[in-house]
Amino acid sequence: MAIGEALGNLFSRSPLHILRNHMVEVDECVGETAQFFEHVFAKNWDAATESRTKISQHEKSADELKADIRNNLPKSLFLPVARSDVLEMLHSQDRIANCAKDLTGVIIGRKMSIPEPLQDTFKQFVDVTVKCVSTARRAIDELGDLLESGFRGRELAFVDEIIVEVHQLEDDADTLQRELRYALFAIENELPPVDVIFLYRTIESIGDLSDRAQSVCSRLQ
Repeated sequence: MAIGEALGNLFSRSPLHILRNHMVEVDECVGETAQFFEHVFAKNWDAATESRTKISQHEKSADELKADIRNNLPKSLFLPVARSDVLEMLHSQDRIANCAKDLTGVIIGRKMSIPEPLQDTFKQFVDVTVKCVSTARRAIDELGDLLESGFRGRELAFVDEIIVEVHQLEDDADTLQRELRYALFAIENELPPVDVIFLYRTIESIGDLSDRAQSVCSRLQ
């Protein structure tokens, strides 16, 4: 059996394979937030609730995979990564799904409207954030090939390019986050104070999604 094939078989049984599957659920969880906010903009709370249920289901699936890794991860791995690194990566990925579930839960619980003057920028902000997380997933998808290459060579260079893209998307999200804060500040006197507080928190939480996606990729460097 070729070394590459042997390493591929090892990967298919390894915690890194489950880690990749976990990131798939995380990405699906965050991806659904784009549709969720479309329903929120339209104040279609029944559809938003259905969308939020999908988010919760993906977060639950991610939790089950997290438990699988934690319960079955051996103390020593025949892999070029430390056990602690796998667990830290798992924690970083899981925080993304948890954040998506929590922020959408608050919005559903309060039936929180997004003021119309903010909606265009808000949509851009959500879209860039979703793309940032999905791009981070692409990096995690490459773990098997990285393992076969010994974490070097052209495969590593390819992953580095993806990571650079994640950093750029996170910067774009930061810019949109600042724009949203300024736009909200300009109209906050027209809104109930409690609504303003929760809007600022929602903007911050969405920003956390791209920050955490960047953190996941930073652990690959």
